[in-house]
Amino acid sequence: MRLFRSALVLLGMAMVPFLAFDTQAAEEKKAKTIAELVAMYDSSSCMECHTEIHEEWQQSLHARSIFGPENTGRTAATFRTTIENGLKEWPHSGVKEAEDVGIKHLMICAKCHLPQLEDAEESVAKEIVENIYAYAEEGDEDAAETLQSLNIGCTICHGRNAIVHKWKDGAPEKGVVYGNNDGEHEDENFPKMKKSLIMKESILCGQCHGLGPNFDLENPTQCATLYGAHLFTYIPEGGTETCQECHMEKSKLGHNMQSYRSEELAKMALHVEVDAKAYQWRDIATMTPAANVIVELTNKAGHPIPDG
Repeated sequence: MRLFRSALVLLGMAMVPFLAFDTQAAEEKKAKTIAELVAMYDSSSCMECHTEIHEEWQQSLHARSIFGPENTGRTAATFRTTIENGLKEWPHSGVKEAEDVGIKHLMICAKCHLPQLEDAEESVAKEIVENIYAYAEEGDEDAAETLQSLNIGCTICHGRNAIVHKWKDGAPEKGVVYGNNDGEHEDENFPKMKKSLIMKESILCGQCHGLGPNFDLENPTQCATLYGAHLFTYIPEGGTETCQECHMEKSKLGHNMQSYRSEELAKMALHVEVDAKAYQWRDIATMTPAANVIVELTNKAGHPIPDG
């Protein structure tokens, strides 16, 4: 009974990131435009003191969470595909045209790609969709620039998402940057620094790289299941490393946090054994060169490969 109860407690804690966010920012006046939403979560002042970290982050997909990999716009194109081949085709979505798309529709993707969209009015969803179509269909560079202004910046991980057990630890406070220590912080926008209990824990990443279907949404979606696999297979089998240890520290990528785009991470994640034998295949008088190749791949990562 004790083991069963402990498992339930662990499961309950793991599921917390998928509850609706409840931050002070959400209680304030909501953003009416993309520019207002960007300003609400502006972290440009961070780069003055944390230049190297900011440069690492700029190379990551977090810096282009709506637009996608640099110069490709792949994520924006996927948003469009979700609207055209998903929302428009689902008879009860309420979406007949792109203009019908609202925040609740975008959240099936934005829950991870832009969680702060919950702190905006419907007009922001309309503006995002307009820019997605303008770029995807016309290659509009202004639209691309606008979409690239939306991202998972410092104030998301070190603010909005820095606390998951809000009934116990309270909601993230305005003007506070969350990290590994308490104290003063030399930034007029964030004059205080407080310790986040999850800053070094995989649950911080699990809020987006999650457990599977987001059942809190009207139409549950399933993209990332990394945290679920990490929690329910890797950890029970004796694994001890966190997402941050592999994707930031051991990889030496810091806030770049790449996945399959990093050769170093690929070497860490997979062990490859190759055994090849060459021979001549003879058919009466005809000799044909041939080979027998056996490749053995061992996954050393703390989760399935590939995954979202």
